[in-house]
Amino acid sequence: MQQEIRFATFNVCNLAPPGAKLYDNLLPLTAEEYEAKAAWTAQQLDELDADVIGFQEIFSQAALRDVLSRTRKYQDAVHAGFDPDPRADRLTPNVALVSRLPLAAPPEVYANFPEGVPSDSGSRDADRFARAPLHARVVLPGGTVADVIVVHLKSRRPDYRNGDNGDDPLLYAMANLRSLVWRGTEAVALRVLLSNLRREGRRPCIVMGDFNDTADAVTTTIVLGSGALAQSGEELNGRMFDCNQIQRRQDTLRHVGYTNIYEGHYTTIDHVLVSEEFHPASARAIGEVLDVSYLNDHLRQERPEVSDHGQVLVRLRLFETAGATVAGGAAAR
Repeated sequence: MQQEIRFATFNVCNLAPPGAKLYDNLLPLTAEEYEAKAAWTAQQLDELDADVIGFQEIFSQAALRDVLSRTRKYQDAVHAGFDPDPRADRLTPNVALVSRLPLAAPPEVYANFPEGVPSDSGSRDADRFARAPLHARVVLPGGTVADVIVVHLKSRRPDYRNGDNGDDPLLYAMANLRSLVWRGTEAVALRVLLSNLRREGRRPCIVMGDFNDTADAVTTTIVLGSGALAQSGEELNGRMFDCNQIQRRQDTLRHVGYTNIYEGHYTTIDHVLVSEEFHPASARAIGEVLDVSYLNDHLRQERPEVSDHGQVLVRLRLFETAGATVAGGAAAR
């Protein structure tokens, strides 16, 4: 029987309990503001109606659990996530995953870069992700196990040092360069993680989250692995693909996909990527990307409780033979 499954990525924009201090330039949420944000977020989750959702900017997993309790469709879902390290010098948000599909193993978090990934960002955390990716092994209908990675790469916010600010054009440019180098290094580290997972099990893989760059940016292309041929010579093996580019139902005349508005520019920096198991040209395909939609009407509303990111929703169709896939490895084809 054919199966449709839905994946979504959702940057909630600073989900934290009322009164929690997050940034120096951001006031804590009042009780009333938190209630409005929790209610809107829960409503948005029910509208997404996705089987698996990756979250970014979660300052409190307890707050996310509270949001889930307010939904109609996720009260019994699996919730995977880790709170920020209370011993850290500064508070940083984490990612999380909520799934109505079962997990095959406990989730893992990758705080440090894989061995051999150098960093030239000059950051004091040069060997770590700014926000650690979360890895869950999700059991798809039919028994296939897929690697699902939730990410939030370094922001494009200038990385000032030693009291620098944007008054000096050169210092501003250098601060932007440091952010770019840091995000680029994270992209390399994520690419290495994906390659390592592929060698371990060659399971289907889905990566979703806030990449803080467009799909054709160098950093995102590094994650995709575009242009790299596997040692076996198979062009698609080991690569990732932007669902928006390979979806079956393309409608360029009505394409209104964007997830962020900055200084009047509409861009898409939140993505869902899939491995060759969902690519139409792959002999090992177990499904296909039906379509990609964007929930972004709230970006123009400028209400304080809504997120400053749109959500990306991907519909996948599993082929009838997908259940023949070995749970821990590749399909027998």
